[in-house]
Amino acid sequence: MADEKQYDLVIIGAGPGGYVAAVRAAQLGMKTVCVDKEARLGGICLNYGCIPSKALLDSSHYYAMAKDSFAEHGIHVGDMDLDIARMMARKDEVVKGLTDNVRQLLQGNKVEIVHGTAKIAGQTEVEVTDENGGARTLKTRYILLATGSKPVSLPGLSFDGRRIVSSTEALAFEAVPEKLIVVGGGYIGLELGSVWARLGSEVTVLEMQGNVAGPVDGQIARMLLRSLKKQGLYFELNTKVVGAEVKDDAVNVTVEADGKENTLTADRVLVAVGRKPLTEGLGLDTVGVELNDQGMVAVDATYKTSVDSIYAIGDLIPGPMLAHTASAEGRAAVECMAGQMGEVNYDAIPAVIYTHPEAAYVGWNEEQLKERQIPYCKGTFPFTGAGRARCMGDTEGFVKVLSHTKTDRILGVHIIGARASDMIPEAVLAMETGASCEDISRVVHGHPTFSEAFQEAAMVAQECSIYIG
Repeated sequence: MADEKQYDLVIIGAGPGGYVAAVRAAQLGMKTVCVDKEARLGGICLNYGCIPSKALLDSSHYYAMAKDSFAEHGIHVGDMDLDIARMMARKDEVVKGLTDNVRQLLQGNKVEIVHGTAKIAGQTEVEVTDENGGARTLKTRYILLATGSKPVSLPGLSFDGRRIVSSTEALAFEAVPEKLIVVGGGYIGLELGSVWARLGSEVTVLEMQGNVAGPVDGQIARMLLRSLKKQGLYFELNTKVVGAEVKDDAVNVTVEADGKENTLTADRVLVAVGRKPLTEGLGLDTVGVELNDQGMVAVDATYKTSVDSIYAIGDLIPGPMLAHTASAEGRAAVECMAGQMGEVNYDAIPAVIYTHPEAAYVGWNEEQLKERQIPYCKGTFPFTGAGRARCMGDTEGFVKVLSHTKTDRILGVHIIGARASDMIPEAVLAMETGASCEDISRVVHGHPTFSEAFQEAAMVAQECSIYIG
């Protein structure tokens, strides 16, 4: 039976884009319902991505430090035992705590929560089918699509959930693989490869390109590659995967490099070559929501689709597939619905790779500036010169600041080091406000901290600027 109840907004998807949009909509006085097919809210990020991966990264990092680094500090651990079941249980506890928080957040803001599979039934109608097959129709003024994305497989490497897996299964191995092949040298492959390498797996990363970490500044990517190699990960660059065969308890992977084929064998293969929008079953064609050539939902500057009442955000639309990007877009989209000036500055979106050392960046890198023939100054400062890094015994890495030669305005900041993820927000704020290197150099930074390296790098870049001379 149709539910005649009227809403201002129906959000499909309760991930970081959907639930943040729901809270903002409620704050703006919109009667909002959030639909998700999972019993646990939070979407892919909280349940199968950002949060569980970081929990395992931290646990595995502590394990690696106990094995290799504590003695330097005068701490002798003795015999160690790895309890992988307890590590996984802790990860699940972290996830549950945060997903429970999302539910409380929505309920506290009087957002109605509906569980079931949602499908667009009309320009202002969403049909929801629950796990028992019961259906109801939600009538609304606006619909916001926030269903996220799913892992992409490769020809010849279809996911079987056991031997050839996606990131979801790689976050829940019951034992440490003796040998793990990671197909894809992007941030997902590097992070999960790091987890299992620290815990004792022999990890080989296969990457088609000549370097790792995708759009990361070349200097940062090269240092990250050297560091991960020192940690025991193996890399085969400029290498194409031709196919794979599961045989007994192993996977034989055929690769091609320099025109020659070779076969590698592993217990498990993680395919981490990217993600694609989750649009199947949404009923987009029912109302004529247009997709672009890449299969993503086409939207305008207000996140409105080709249908005036339907909006889309996050991994469904062009742009960086990052949880915090989706959250920002969710806020902006509902503000636009409410007649406000919601927007996202895509020139100031940070990205982080949570390996050790971490890599984080915002803005343009050197390669992009050279390609666009933009005159720039470069300032770098190594963490070997930072007192706090010395105290921690974690001096690997540096900060790079890129600024415009004539105006001294910061164009990009790139960091590789132990605290990169916690340092990048200052750089994001600087770019959002149009700050110059002189601005950063004049801000008093606490001592001793890692952030002093940002100040020092800004000072170096400032010295070359025509603006100063």
